[in-house]
Amino acid sequence: MTLNELNTLSAEEATTWFEQCCAAKTWIYQMVEARPYSDIDALVSQAKNAWAKCSSDDYLEAFTAHPMIGDVDSLRKKFANTKAIAAGEQSGTASASETTLHQLKEANQAYLDKHGFIFIICATGLSAQTMLEALQARLPNTTQQEISNAAEQQIKITLLRINKALN
Repeated sequence: MTLNELNTLSAEEATTWFEQCCAAKTWIYQMVEARPYSDIDALVSQAKNAWAKCSSDDYLEAFTAHPMIGDVDSLRKKFANTKAIAAGEQSGTASASETTLHQLKEANQAYLDKHGFIFIICATGLSAQTMLEALQARLPNTTQQEISNAAEQQIKITLLRINKALN
Protein backbone atom coordinates (compact mmCIF):
# COMPACT_ATOMS: atom_id res chain seq x y z
CA MET A 1 0.00 0.00 0.00
CA THR A 2 1.32 3.41 -0.93
CA LEU A 3 0.40 6.60 0.90
CA ASN A 4 -1.52 7.77 -2.18
CA GLU A 5 -3.49 4.52 -2.23
CA LEU A 6 -4.25 4.87 1.49
CA ASN A 7 -5.48 8.40 0.89
CA THR A 8 -7.89 7.24 -1.84
CA LEU A 9 -9.38 4.19 -0.09
CA SER A 10 -13.04 4.32 0.81
CA ALA A 11 -13.70 5.09 4.48
CA GLU A 12 -14.59 1.44 5.05
CA GLU A 13 -11.39 0.19 3.38
CA ALA A 14 -9.29 2.73 5.27
CA THR A 15 -10.92 1.66 8.53
CA THR A 16 -9.91 -1.93 7.83
CA TRP A 17 -6.38 -0.84 6.93
CA PHE A 18 -5.89 1.23 10.10
CA GLU A 19 -7.46 -1.52 12.21
CA GLN A 20 -4.48 -3.76 11.40
CA CYS A 21 -2.26 -1.14 13.04
CA CYS A 22 -4.34 -0.41 16.16
CA ALA A 23 -7.74 -1.71 17.25
CA ALA A 24 -8.96 1.38 19.14
CA LYS A 25 -12.04 2.56 17.23
CA THR A 26 -11.60 6.19 18.32
CA TRP A 27 -8.03 6.21 16.99
CA ILE A 28 -9.08 4.51 13.74
CA TYR A 29 -11.89 7.05 13.18
CA GLN A 30 -9.49 9.97 13.72
CA MET A 31 -6.99 8.46 11.29
CA VAL A 32 -9.57 7.84 8.58
CA GLU A 33 -11.09 11.31 8.95
CA ALA A 34 -7.71 13.10 8.82
CA ARG A 35 -6.95 11.84 5.32
CA PRO A 36 -5.47 12.77 2.94
CA TYR A 37 -1.95 12.76 4.33
CA SER A 38 0.63 14.87 2.50
CA ASP A 39 3.50 12.58 3.47
CA ILE A 40 4.54 9.88 5.94
CA ASP A 41 5.55 12.49 8.52
CA ALA A 42 2.02 13.91 8.49
CA LEU A 43 0.61 10.40 8.92
CA VAL A 44 2.96 9.64 11.84
CA SER A 45 2.19 12.98 13.46
CA GLN A 46 -1.55 12.35 13.17
CA ALA A 47 -1.13 8.82 14.57
CA LYS A 48 0.62 10.22 17.66
CA ASN A 49 -1.85 13.10 18.08
CA ALA A 50 -4.88 10.83 17.67
CA TRP A 51 -3.43 8.39 20.22
CA ALA A 52 -2.78 11.21 22.69
CA LYS A 53 -6.47 12.18 22.46
CA CYS A 54 -7.64 8.66 23.29
CA SER A 55 -9.00 7.72 26.70
CA SER A 56 -8.01 4.85 28.97
CA ASP A 57 -10.99 2.93 27.59
CA ASP A 58 -9.64 3.40 24.06
CA TYR A 59 -6.23 2.16 25.20
CA LEU A 60 -7.80 -0.91 26.78
CA GLU A 61 -9.73 -1.56 23.56
CA ALA A 62 -6.45 -1.50 21.61
CA PHE A 63 -4.81 -3.88 24.09
CA THR A 64 -7.51 -6.51 23.54
CA ALA A 65 -6.30 -7.00 19.96
CA HIS A 66 -2.92 -8.27 21.12
CA PRO A 67 -2.06 -11.88 21.77
CA MET A 68 -0.37 -12.58 25.07
CA ILE A 69 3.42 -12.59 24.60
CA GLY A 70 4.44 -16.11 23.64
CA ASP A 71 0.85 -17.39 23.33
CA VAL A 72 0.86 -18.97 19.88
CA ASP A 73 -2.69 -20.32 20.28
CA SER A 74 -4.11 -16.83 20.77
CA LEU A 75 -2.20 -15.70 17.68
CA ARG A 76 -4.06 -18.34 15.69
CA LYS A 77 -7.52 -17.74 17.16
CA LYS A 78 -7.72 -14.03 17.76
CA PHE A 79 -7.59 -11.14 15.31
CA ALA A 80 -6.44 -12.98 12.22
CA ASN A 81 -5.79 -9.65 10.46
CA THR A 82 -2.87 -8.90 12.82
CA LYS A 83 -1.63 -12.50 13.10
CA ALA A 84 1.37 -12.22 10.78
CA ILE A 85 2.39 -8.83 12.13
CA ALA A 86 2.15 -9.90 15.78
CA ALA A 87 4.00 -13.15 15.10
CA GLY A 88 6.89 -11.20 13.61
CA GLU A 89 6.84 -8.78 16.52
CA GLN A 90 7.11 -11.68 18.94
CA SER A 91 9.78 -13.61 17.07
CA GLY A 92 12.04 -13.32 20.14
CA THR A 93 9.95 -15.99 21.84
CA ALA A 94 10.67 -18.52 19.07
CA SER A 95 14.12 -19.43 20.40
CA ALA A 96 13.30 -19.12 24.11
CA SER A 97 13.90 -21.97 26.52
CA GLU A 98 10.96 -23.90 27.92
CA THR A 99 11.76 -22.45 31.35
CA THR A 100 11.61 -18.88 30.06
CA LEU A 101 8.38 -19.56 28.16
CA HIS A 102 6.83 -21.09 31.28
CA GLN A 103 7.92 -18.08 33.37
CA LEU A 104 6.50 -15.74 30.72
CA LYS A 105 3.18 -17.57 30.79
CA GLU A 106 2.99 -17.41 34.61
CA ALA A 107 4.03 -13.75 34.80
CA ASN A 108 1.60 -12.85 32.00
CA GLN A 109 -1.23 -14.50 33.91
CA ALA A 110 -0.25 -12.70 37.13
CA TYR A 111 -0.19 -9.41 35.22
CA LEU A 112 -3.61 -10.07 33.67
CA ASP A 113 -5.05 -11.05 37.06
CA LYS A 114 -3.69 -7.89 38.69
CA HIS A 115 -4.33 -5.29 35.98
CA GLY A 116 -7.23 -6.73 33.98
CA PHE A 117 -5.43 -6.59 30.63
CA ILE A 118 -2.46 -8.36 29.09
CA PHE A 119 1.11 -7.09 29.28
CA ILE A 120 1.84 -4.82 26.31
CA ILE A 121 5.40 -4.29 25.12
CA CYS A 122 6.89 -3.36 21.78
CA ALA A 123 8.50 -6.77 21.40
CA THR A 124 10.24 -6.19 18.07
CA GLY A 125 13.90 -7.11 18.46
CA LEU A 126 13.53 -8.23 22.09
CA SER A 127 14.45 -11.65 23.39
CA ALA A 128 11.99 -13.61 25.49
CA GLN A 129 14.28 -13.10 28.48
CA THR A 130 14.25 -9.32 28.00
CA MET A 131 10.44 -9.32 27.71
CA LEU A 132 10.19 -11.46 30.86
CA GLU A 133 12.44 -9.06 32.78
CA ALA A 134 10.38 -6.07 31.64
CA LEU A 135 7.17 -7.85 32.61
CA GLN A 136 8.51 -8.72 36.04
CA ALA A 137 9.71 -5.14 36.56
CA ARG A 138 6.33 -3.66 35.60
CA LEU A 139 4.15 -6.18 37.42
CA PRO A 140 4.29 -4.34 40.80
CA ASN A 141 3.10 -1.05 39.24
CA THR A 142 -0.39 0.29 39.80
CA THR A 143 -2.95 -0.42 37.10
CA GLN A 144 -3.06 3.27 36.18
CA GLN A 145 0.74 3.29 35.75
CA GLU A 146 0.44 0.21 33.58
CA ILE A 147 -2.28 1.68 31.39
CA SER A 148 0.10 4.58 30.78
CA ASN A 149 3.13 2.31 30.22
CA ALA A 150 1.18 0.03 27.90
CA ALA A 151 -0.21 3.02 25.97
CA GLU A 152 3.38 4.22 25.35
CA GLN A 153 4.27 0.76 24.07
CA GLN A 154 1.09 0.59 21.95
CA ILE A 155 1.91 3.74 19.98
CA LYS A 156 5.39 2.34 19.25
CA ILE A 157 3.78 -0.87 17.99
CA THR A 158 1.24 1.10 15.96
CA LEU A 159 3.92 3.21 14.27
CA LEU A 160 5.97 0.11 13.42
CA ARG A 161 2.86 -1.50 11.91
CA ILE A 162 2.08 1.62 9.85
CA ASN A 163 5.62 1.68 8.49
CA LYS A 164 5.54 -2.05 7.67
CA ALA A 165 2.17 -1.77 5.94
CA LEU A 166 3.20 1.17 3.75
CA ASN A 167 5.70 0.67 0.97
